[in-house]
Amino acid sequence: MKETDNSVIEFIENVDSPKKREDAYKLLEIFSEVSGYEAKMWGPSIIGFGSYHYKYASGHEGDAPLVGFSPRKAKISLYIATGDAECDAILQRFGKHTSGKACVYINKVADIDVEVLKELINRCIRLTQETYGS
Repeated sequence: MKETDNSVIEFIENVDSPKKREDAYKLLEIFSEVSGYEAKMWGPSIIGFGSYHYKYASGHEGDAPLVGFSPRKAKISLYIATGDAECDAILQRFGKHTSGKACVYINKVADIDVEVLKELINRCIRLTQETYGS
């Protein structure tokens, strides 16, 4: 995945669902405010904030956003680290969601507690920077 020069606003404006578009703007505001990073497009459909370089034991390496989201057709994907005990505990208070290996999926912002989302963003950035350096 690579950071691109594509416009975040243009991407959001092209989201089909007006409700998803509205939620994307809310998430843009929240992630920007909490992370302190400018939103950038990563690949064709991920809005990312900050970046880090990773290298696995296998030798595979690359760059990725510290946190991000994507207003996909089915659900909104939130790219926030999951899987550690603190994140799992925070997710218990998050609201209606499902979790994958590296994402949390929501239907809409109204289903979640925005203050808990802010905790998760901060935790994810801190955890990623501790793991991979800043």
